Amino acid sequence: MRIALVSSEVVGFAKTGGLADVAGALPPALESLGEEIIVFLPMYHCIRQTGNFESTNIRFQIPLGPHLVQGSLAKSKIPGSNVTVYLVENQDLFERDNPSFGRGIYQFLGSEGAKKDYPDNSARFYFFTQAVLASFPQLGFWPDVVHWNDWQCGLGPVLLREKYDRTENKPLAEKYQKVRSLMTIHNIAYQGNFWKEDMNMIHLGWHLFNLNQLEFHDNLSFLKAGIVFSDQINTVSPTYAREIQTPYYGYGLQGVLTALAGKLTGIVNGIDYKVWDPSRDPLIAGKFDARNIQPGKSTCKKALQHELGLEVNPSIPMVGLVARLVQQKGLDLVIESAWRMMELGIQFVVLGEGDSYYQNALVQLQATFAGKVALNFSFSESMAHKIEAGVDCFLMPSLYEPSGLNQLYSMRYGTLPVVRATGGLADTVTDANPATLANNSATGFSFNAYSSAALFDCMHRAIDCYRNHQQDWIKIQRNAMMQDWSWNRSAGNYQQLYRTIVSSQA
Repeated sequence: MRIALVSSEVVGFAKTGGLADVAGALPPALESLGEEIIVFLPMYHCIRQTGNFESTNIRFQIPLGPHLVQGSLAKSKIPGSNVTVYLVENQDLFERDNPSFGRGIYQFLGSEGAKKDYPDNSARFYFFTQAVLASFPQLGFWPDVVHWNDWQCGLGPVLLREKYDRTENKPLAEKYQKVRSLMTIHNIAYQGNFWKEDMNMIHLGWHLFNLNQLEFHDNLSFLKAGIVFSDQINTVSPTYAREIQTPYYGYGLQGVLTALAGKLTGIVNGIDYKVWDPSRDPLIAGKFDARNIQPGKSTCKKALQHELGLEVNPSIPMVGLVARLVQQKGLDLVIESAWRMMELGIQFVVLGEGDSYYQNALVQLQATFAGKVALNFSFSESMAHKIEAGVDCFLMPSLYEPSGLNQLYSMRYGTLPVVRATGGLADTVTDANPATLANNSATGFSFNAYSSAALFDCMHRAIDCYRNHQQDWIKIQRNAMMQDWSWNRSAGNYQQLYRTIVSSQA
């Protein structure tokens, strides 16, 4: 099959979250399965600075409101692969990111210190999806499936069906009519909802601005557009696919998704086992695998304790948290239960940045439990690896978690996750209890209720197992490390979904 994957970020080029990891890892995995795949991404300033691309002779004009706006394509490769990435160029629209001036790829730092969306994000990503579709004839690449990702790509499926299918050039129209769309929702809380008058900018008829298509609370919704007009929809775990059909998790789109449930599926994200492999990770102090966990893991723990200025003592349970410090990640539960958890005699390590409220609360915790709490309010890839390898438990009590990656990294490194059973966490972590210990399926510890009491009880179970049931602990570690959550597994599931899309439209 021919696949075009379209994403607003790709690891190795530009990244703000897990979307980039998916867009960077899935295409090479699909290529290794024999599929022909290309990737589209905007040319941001951070990519331009690397110089890691070459120009092409592909040019196009996109109608943007009353103007025709020029664009072009450059190309590069996903690092470590043969997958071509086409970079959509327009300096005014895309090359404004500059961290030293507080400017990211979607947001900028306002004068009052808060992050704000760029006011023309609708125009920027409308241009991007138009450019992708306009490029197919010049590239001579006609995909069987275009794999659109998140709200930034949401107008792609509707433009394909309402504009490109209907072009006056009949041979071209026939080719576009054979192209199918898959829309992946990575996080339904981010929807791309804009002023309804942007309908004039995107040159789609106002007849589409209705309850069943593009309208959402009197706004133009990019994500809803992609959901309604795609041939299939998927999200990043089976449980999350069910959850977003409910009022609690659906963020207002649950009715649309329930009506379209027949074309909604869930596929858990994978992780790159070349990058996340404790037997050869260059960033960690000791090497180990599922057959020989010690002494390598203990070496990593000792090195982490020493680097963070904590007491170097192998018997003290270490608990790690690597996350954005926001409510979605369950930080309110962490703060509410932190004092009780610290009284279990643990060391607590935090890596991440986010809301000042949570950062200040953690600083107070560190002051109260001097020498037992280590905080790093930034992000460091090397420190993330060291924490995954060195701590005993990994804390992930999310309010919602579409897929989650850190619990997969943790299991790979024999670090047992303590999670709330939601979304991808429910699909990947099997709670340790008498039944799962007996059948060797336990891979961590989980709880259901979104409460600090439930989190504390779960953490108490984990610490008790670590201290008093070492054989069970080792058994759970081995089970966790032997799980297959690689991209090869996920890519096989996507490959089957693409085949379903193509065959159902034949």
